[in-house]
Amino acid sequence: LNHEILEQKAVVKDNMLYLEYDTVRKLLNDRFYWDGNENLLLYTTASDVITALALEKEYSITKKKEEVDYVIVYADGQTAYIAMEYIKKYTDLDYQFYKDPNRMVVTTDWSDYTSVPVRGDTQIRYQGGIKSPILAHVEKDTSLTLLESGENWNKVATEDGIIGYIKKKRLGKEETKSYNHTYEEETFEHILKDEKVTMAWHQVTVPEANNSIASVLQNTKGINVISPTWFYINDNEGNIANLASAEYVKYCHDQGIEVWGLVSNLENAEVSTTEILTHTSKRENLENQIIAAAIQYDLDGINVDFEALESAVGEGFIQFIRELSLKCDGNGIVLSVDNYVSSDYTKFYDRQEQAVFADYIIVMAYDEHYGGSKESGSVASIGFVTKGADDILAEGVPAEQVVLGMPFYTRVWAETPKDSDGDDVESAAEDYVPYEV
Repeated sequence: LNHEILEQKAVVKDNMLYLEYDTVRKLLNDRFYWDGNENLLLYTTASDVITALALEKEYSITKKKEEVDYVIVYADGQTAYIAMEYIKKYTDLDYQFYKDPNRMVVTTDWSDYTSVPVRGDTQIRYQGGIKSPILAHVEKDTSLTLLESGENWNKVATEDGIIGYIKKKRLGKEETKSYNHTYEEETFEHILKDEKVTMAWHQVTVPEANNSIASVLQNTKGINVISPTWFYINDNEGNIANLASAEYVKYCHDQGIEVWGLVSNLENAEVSTTEILTHTSKRENLENQIIAAAIQYDLDGINVDFEALESAVGEGFIQFIRELSLKCDGNGIVLSVDNYVSSDYTKFYDRQEQAVFADYIIVMAYDEHYGGSKESGSVASIGFVTKGADDILAEGVPAEQVVLGMPFYTRVWAETPKDSDGDDVESAAEDYVPYEV
């Protein structure tokens, strides 16, 4: 791959090259999604979800069927193998297969390279030195790619993927060359407001709470979006509970305020978010119910608030955002996603990929210290908030898609000293909300 020999292996099956799913995601294109529960391979573009069933030569682009002359994906136990020709359809790469020994040469880096001609017939060796094993014989005028320049030996690569060392004096004049390569990158569009989003979450836990919307808005100033906590996953089939109110939406619209209904995964302890998001049929049921509710209640947007996820569901969560974004976009509905501040243990939320599909990425820049913390401290210190904003930009989320969430509450802490045995006694906090929204 790009003049580097890798340990990963390809598989030859029925005259087609296949790569393991994990290898494809790690090295070539992490937008492929394998549902091992339902034996489906999915790929999401800016307009379609493309689906291929294991062992089939047919695939679906939304509702349209297409066919190729090879098996697209096959599963061996828990591992899926994807055909290179199919990978190439959606990936900026080129590849060639060579024998003796079997090897696949893959190019994804199209930057300029240094080419050198061979002055006379010679050999490429495993290492620099005439006692090192010969890897290949090369003829005069053969063009090689120069990888590293040494004192007496240079590291080079042949067009067919042999990488080794050649005597420096056997090489001619170096020349910078460009690949004859064109690839049209896919463009993704977003529904973004002309003005900055000034949003408030409105906690609604019972239908009667919707009646407070007038007083809630009277106690706020300058907001243009409100997100009531109306929906949550209510079973392991992806069905949702619904607390929405058409009168609530109409009242907000009359005040010039958009309504982005919040969908949560936390209310029902019997629900396994992992179960739903890792099964395509259940994930689609959840998406369809969300869109149906948004249309029914004339919502302007959906706010996804999926918290406390385990890393095993990371790929399923991102696929959920991809698929939901297409459904939202098709109905003119804004999609926003709530995120923790960046940390090593939340990397699987893949905020950069979220931003490719979703319209807004909301950073929950609070709960730096929370009710269960072992030490007292600020809910959102300025350093914590600033770092949260800086980190999400550094991850590749465009600034115009970022909404910074801040707390309208603090905590009153009570601390006790160490006990007689010298053991620490945990701090305790009581939430204090001076200004409810």
